[in-house]
Amino acid sequence: MTSIERHPPPDRHDWLDAILAADAHATQSAYVADDGFTARVVAALPLAPQRPAWRAPIVGAMWAVAAVGLAVAAPGTMLDAVREAYRFVASQPMSLTSLAGAAAALLALTGAAAVYGLRDGD
Repeated sequence: MTSIERHPPPDRHDWLDAILAADAHATQSAYVADDGFTARVVAALPLAPQRPAWRAPIVGAMWAVAAVGLAVAAPGTMLDAVREAYRFVASQPMSLTSLAGAAAALLALTGAAAVYGLRDGD
């Protein structure tokens, strides 16, 4: 099944489609025959350089080393980040209305994310 069959054209006349179709028709009649010149030029072009076979395993090993380094460094960094976040939150004056506002904002963001995530994939 092609994309045209899945998405039928709209019922109304689309002015942009008409302009594009007219332009395509005009450029189709402006074709210049080159007797195979373009094909010969493309065939004469050098091939794109290929990556060496050893590159993929080396890059994979480098990513593995980076992942291990992050895993070793992350616990201390995460602990520091949590401590600073707690210090920031603890230093702020809290009231029932500010907590209710934060909860309402969190609820609104969660609802918006759910609506966006569950929408039809058109």
